[in-house]
Amino acid sequence: MDEQRYHLILTIDGRPFMHGWWRDRAVANRKFRSWVGEYGSLPGAHIVLVDAEAGEALASWP
Repeated sequence: MDEQRYHLILTIDGRPFMHGWWRDRAVANRKFRSWVGEYGSLPGAHIVLVDAEAGEALASWP
């Protein structure tokens, strides 16, 4: 399994603000929920969790 399979991206008004990579989906899911709680209320925030291997978004906020 790729060590950087799950990519979490936070953009503010369409601009990259923060990102992280994880190899374990459970960890990536926890980080996604954490980022939604911490950064989801910022104006213009968009958070997406991507499976880079499959090339698909697994979760997004909002």
